[in-house]
Amino acid sequence: MNGRQRLILLPVLAALFLTGCVATPPRDRDNLCEIFREKPDWYEDALDSQNEWGTPIQVSMAIMRQESNFVADAKPPKKYVLGFIPWGRVSSAYGYAQAQDPAWEDYQRATDNGGSRTDFGDAIDFIGWYTNETHKILGISKWDTYRQYLAYHEGRGGYNVVPINANHS
Repeated sequence: MNGRQRLILLPVLAALFLTGCVATPPRDRDNLCEIFREKPDWYEDALDSQNEWGTPIQVSMAIMRQESNFVADAKPPKKYVLGFIPWGRVSSAYGYAQAQDPAWEDYQRATDNGGSRTDFGDAIDFIGWYTNETHKILGISKWDTYRQYLAYHEGRGGYNVVPINANHS
């Protein structure tokens, strides 16, 4: 192989390598059984999180579905100055769990898990940890998807000021 062929082959191989690292979202994001059929490793990770933290798989997965739509590198929208100049993001939320930097750092300190927000196993473990902490701090049942999600999305402090719909008791 000559030098010119190597120059052409190198970017092609790099592109193939990088696309192999990108996790694709499940095809049917609204069917938990189909998600786990398509991605059996996710089921194992979700079960591990449930066993560790006690948060039911369906609660953790519902939170992840709502937060990132199962997109590994999901980010919040950008802020704009004067309506057209990009100026950072609206928050530091990132990854499957849309964990913000301070919450992710708390999780890492509490669990000694130096993992990644773009790794499904780490993200589902974070959600289990967060909902477990929410249960301890606010007394919200780990089975109460509605209230757990409100506390997750608004933060525990924000949850205390959000009016709760009486139909979700």
